[in-house]
Amino acid sequence: MDRPFALVAIGATALLVSVTAPPRARHCFTQWEDVSMVDNGPYDGRFTFFRVSFDVMTGGFGRRGDKKWDHDTPRAERHMMKIMREITSIQPQMDCGAIYRFGDAESFKYPIAYVSEPGFWTMNEAELKGVRDYVNKGGFLIFDDFLGPAWYNFDERWREAFPDLQIVKLDATHPIFDSFYHIPTLEGFTAPVSVYRQVIPSEFYGAFEANDPKKRLVMIANYNNDLGDYMEWSDEEFMPIALSNEAYKLMVNYVVYAMSH
Repeated sequence: MDRPFALVAIGATALLVSVTAPPRARHCFTQWEDVSMVDNGPYDGRFTFFRVSFDVMTGGFGRRGDKKWDHDTPRAERHMMKIMREITSIQPQMDCGAIYRFGDAESFKYPIAYVSEPGFWTMNEAELKGVRDYVNKGGFLIFDDFLGPAWYNFDERWREAFPDLQIVKLDATHPIFDSFYHIPTLEGFTAPVSVYRQVIPSEFYGAFEANDPKKRLVMIANYNNDLGDYMEWSDEEFMPIALSNEAYKLMVNYVVYAMSH
């Protein structure tokens, strides 16, 4: 299998949660700009937070003007890059992230793709081919911020793109939960109570190359969870610090696993 993405070395120290967004640079965007028109910065080889854009599914299942894929940006990725810089030897792009559709030529420069709100995820033929090519070249997919009936659209889109790759439930014994931080149990992870007003236990799902658990995990799905929300508000008195810490631990593990497999 063609693997164009580079590996990285890592080092450990204490996890930080209180972070401050860097000053806006030329290619960055603010919370309130139309991020569908963002001018992505040129690729410079550094690890960059790659967020996938898509046309949102409509028809009584969303609000006009709500892109879904842009939830929690840019604060979530800015905070995440701050964490990565402070606790690993990865020196990420701090000024801005990257936003592309699956299949865009530039998307293949980034080894990890983050898909927010896959309950509204859609793909045309070019995007379907793009996500297949992305995974076949060694790319890793993170699906986040969906719960309840949103599963059905995610599951349908996945089967459309990868009909032969089964989605399986993961437990804490998988190496992704021990790639940087040792996460001994997945019990206690929940969707943000401050957002959903109820405790919703999280579940974690994945898919393996050739459906072989001994081979590379190609995607992880944070079902009934919203790590993006925890990251976005980790510098405010809005989310519990303990849960924000756990969200960062998961995301750091995902990045380290993907960059070393």
